[in-house]
Amino acid sequence: MTWRATVLTIFPEMFPGPLGLSLAGKALAEGTWALQTIDIRDFALDRHRSVDDTPAGGGAGMVMRADVAAASIDAARADASPGTPSLYLSPRGRPLTQARVRELAQGPGAILLCGRFEGIDQRVLEARNIEEVSIGDYVLSGGELAAQVLIDACVRLLPGVAGNESSLAEESFASGLLEYPHYTRPRRWEGQTIPEVLLSGDHKKIAEWRREEAEKLTRERRPDLWEKHRKR
Repeated sequence: MTWRATVLTIFPEMFPGPLGLSLAGKALAEGTWALQTIDIRDFALDRHRSVDDTPAGGGAGMVMRADVAAASIDAARADASPGTPSLYLSPRGRPLTQARVRELAQGPGAILLCGRFEGIDQRVLEARNIEEVSIGDYVLSGGELAAQVLIDACVRLLPGVAGNESSLAEESFASGLLEYPHYTRPRRWEGQTIPEVLLSGDHKKIAEWRREEAEKLTRERRPDLWEKHRKR
């Protein structure tokens, strides 16, 4: 079964965007994964193809209508494989983790709802049991870029996409730690040299050094991850 990303958006022309390049683009061209975009405006109820309205209770901005958003979600689900999760990219969602990415990559794909304006009517999120996901503690103009981030994270885990799949096991978050530093030629650059242990040929010592560096970086930069790792 081909992993498929279905993106609900009012800007379908934003796709595939960067997903059409590099590893993801090659895999897309080879049919390793598939991309479908659905224009939410196609489900508008007026001749102006309106998808939003003023917020109940007043306030700035506009809110995407529940009836329009729900119709697009229902259409996407009708064409999706059974068990395909529906996600709404939102800064208030649960943080996207490598563990969740791995789960999504092992499934049939994902339906990704991209919000705009002030967001989407809460009723449709609850009625359609939509999972809210955040890619970070900041706000974007819409969910399209966040959807591309999520898709890329999943696609690179699909069999055959990354080439040397053993490299995926050593990346940041794969073991609960940040990844160790990398070096390559030239051996000396602007007075700095590659750590001697990496040139020693002693694979055991190299593995130990990389582990120590990964732990050090995690302690310094992500104490939250370090605490979780320490308790494992």
